[in-house]
Amino acid sequence: MTAMADTAALVRLMTWLSPAFPVGAFSYSGGLEQAVADGDVQDASTLRAWLASLLAHGALWNDAVLLAEAHGAAGDAARLAAVTELAEALSGSAERHRETMLQGGAFLTAAASWPHPVLALLGEAAAYPVAVGAVSAGHGVGAEAALAAYLHAVASNLVSVAIRCGVIGQKDGVAVLAGLEALILALADAAARSTPDDLGTSAIRADIASLRHETLPTRLFRS
Repeated sequence: MTAMADTAALVRLMTWLSPAFPVGAFSYSGGLEQAVADGDVQDASTLRAWLASLLAHGALWNDAVLLAEAHGAAGDAARLAAVTELAEALSGSAERHRETMLQGGAFLTAAASWPHPVLALLGEAAAYPVAVGAVSAGHGVGAEAALAAYLHAVASNLVSVAIRCGVIGQKDGVAVLAGLEALILALADAAARSTPDDLGTSAIRADIASLRHETLPTRLFRS
């Protein structure tokens, strides 16, 4: 791939995972709003610990493995269909299912501005990490780059959630992201070499927060 093609792929990746891309990520907290209400996340330190757990041991690790599998399956209709079904089945709650499927569908709709045969293989609905992984592969974005960008984008959105919940300010938000940088890079490297056998989580408190958020009386976010 030429330097110009590399740059074009990078720009597309930045566009797809920017806050301006119409996937509605701003409206979801992945259970973080419930964690704030419960007092589990109170400041920058507890937010960083919460996000680190999600990345290394929670739903975001599974997302990374699914993204990597979708990236490798982009040219294989049967394999891509299998990971698409698996990703939807792994949604641990109604809100988590709605979050990943609606964002994935919105991503595919918007990504149609960059036509590619992989979009026909995915159809109109796919979990968010599967959509990002397959489309990234189709446009020549490397797996590790796609993974790092995806994990950073999700972490950035959750930091924004914490800011809107009044837990931290913008300065602390930047510091939290800086503190997660090494972990994100390490997990992107690990996930790029993963297989579906590496799926699994142990962030039980985060999973429970996602479930309990369905009945949180006053909510800013859809999950």
